[in-house]
Amino acid sequence: MIGWIVLGVVVLIALYAIATYNGMVRGRNKVDEGWSGIDVQLKRRHDLIGNLVETVKGYASHEKEVFEKVSAARSQAMQATGPAAAGAAEGALGGALRGLLAVAEAYPQLRAAESFTALQQELTNTEDQVAAARRIYNGNVQDYNTRIQVFPGSIFAGMFHFARREFFEIEDPADREPVKVSFS
Repeated sequence: MIGWIVLGVVVLIALYAIATYNGMVRGRNKVDEGWSGIDVQLKRRHDLIGNLVETVKGYASHEKEVFEKVSAARSQAMQATGPAAAGAAEGALGGALRGLLAVAEAYPQLRAAESFTALQQELTNTEDQVAAARRIYNGNVQDYNTRIQVFPGSIFAGMFHFARREFFEIEDPADREPVKVSFS
């Protein structure tokens, strides 16, 4: 009888360990999927910003310093890897983009151009999608980090090398707001 009880306890512990491990793997995969969603939207944003710069250049070619700042920030953002580096780079890009849009405000014919208006709308849409992807990713990171930090999951996390993940945060509080691109 005691043998069956011991066997039952061992089986329950094994099933719990398997379920915990599988839950951590699922959580890690959700975090990776969430980061992929952010990455796709950031690449789309980078492409739109490049097109926006070219459009503004056509109307304000003498604003070379602004274009260089945006191009440099865009390049850094495109090369950033990981949530912390991407958050810092995207913050810098947002600041440079605000400078570009401020230049665009001085050119009424540019604001009236159909291509510029379409790019503004696409950029606004992309900013919204980046924010949504960030919320999904950060929610997945919170769930995953909680799972690997609470007892007894933390024991299994240590045994199987599940590491804590970083949130995707933008460092400058002004950059937490989406870039305003309407010229009404």
